[in-house]
Amino acid sequence: MIGNRLKRAREGCGLSLRELEAAIQGLVSAQAIGKYERDEMMPSSTVLLALAKALKISPEYLLNQREIELDGVDFRKAPVAGAKEERAVEAIVLDQVERYLELDELVPEVNDAWAAPKGPEFEIHQIEDAEKAAASLRNIWKLGIDPIPLMAELLEEQGIKVISLDLPKNISGSKAYVQQPNRQSIPVVVVNKHHNGERQRFTLAHELAHLVLCFPGLSDSDQEKAADRFAGAFLMAKDMMHSLLGKHRTSISLGELVELKRLFRVSIASLIVRCAQLAIIPKATYGRMFAEIKALGWNGPASSEPDRLDPEEPQRMERICLRAVAEDAISLSRGAELLNISVRQLDSILKAKGA
Repeated sequence: MIGNRLKRAREGCGLSLRELEAAIQGLVSAQAIGKYERDEMMPSSTVLLALAKALKISPEYLLNQREIELDGVDFRKAPVAGAKEERAVEAIVLDQVERYLELDELVPEVNDAWAAPKGPEFEIHQIEDAEKAAASLRNIWKLGIDPIPLMAELLEEQGIKVISLDLPKNISGSKAYVQQPNRQSIPVVVVNKHHNGERQRFTLAHELAHLVLCFPGLSDSDQEKAADRFAGAFLMAKDMMHSLLGKHRTSISLGELVELKRLFRVSIASLIVRCAQLAIIPKATYGRMFAEIKALGWNGPASSEPDRLDPEEPQRMERICLRAVAEDAISLSRGAELLNISVRQLDSILKAKGA
C-alpha cells in the first residue's frame, strides 16, 4: 500500500490535501487522496502517475514496500518554526535517507556501522560535564587534540548519515534515528545547506552531542547548553587552545582570532565563547570582545567576519552512487534519481571525476 509514502511526499512538498487535489487538476478529490493516505483505497494507474508528477517523485517510490520511520527527531531551530514546517522537513529527510540506504545496499562493503560510545563520562548531570565527554569521544575516535578538518566526513566515517538539505532559514539542523524492521537503528544528522560552513560545523557537533550524551535530570534548556558546550569542546580541544593561547590572557586581538579561526574552522564568536569557557579570558574581557564583534557584524547567521567558510557538503552518498554506476550496479538514470539530480548533471560529475 502507498499510504505512508504518499502522505510523506505530500507533506514534504508542504501541500494540503486540497492543494494536492488542485495540483492534479481535480482528477480525484481531496477526500479520495485522504483515503489513499489511510490505505482505504488504491489509486488507478492514471491517478498514481498524476500524483507522482505533482509531488516530483517517481511512481516506483510510491509503490516501494520498504518500511522506514524516523524516531527521536530533534530540530535545532528558531522558535518560529511550526509543526507543519517540521513535518515537511521530516518527510524530506525520510525520502533522502531512503535513497541513501538503497545505495548502501548496493555497495555494502563501504557501510560503516554506528557504535555509540559508552561510559559514565557520557552522562551529563551538569553543563560543565560536557567538556569531559567531548575529550573522551576525541580519545575514543583517536582524534588527538588537533582541529577537525571535515566534520561531515568524520561523522560519516563513524556510521552517522549526514544529509545537507534545502531547509527553512530558521532550522539549523536535526538529529534522528532511522528505524527499519529487524535492523539496527541508524543515526542521521541533517544540516541546512544554505548556512555557512562555520554554522554547519557547529550544528554537526551539537547534533553529535545529542547522539552520544544522555542528560539525566537536566532541563531541556540545560540540555541544549550542554550540547553547545560539547560542540565547542569537540571542535576546539582544551589542550590545543591552551597550547596556542596560553591559560590566562588579559586580551586577545581580533587579528589573532582570525588566525585561530582559519585553524579551527569555527566562527570568531565561537572562539570568544570558548576562551571564556576555559577561563582564558575573564568575564569582563569576554563582554568587551563580544560587544566589539557584534558592532562589526561578526556574529549571527548573516555574519560578515573575515575568511567565511564555504558550506561543508557531505560527499559519501555521492561517492557510493558514482561507484555503483561505474560498476554497473545501477543505471545512470537510477543513479540520478537516487541523488535527486538530472541525468545530465550526474553524467557531468562522472566525466569530471573520471568515473
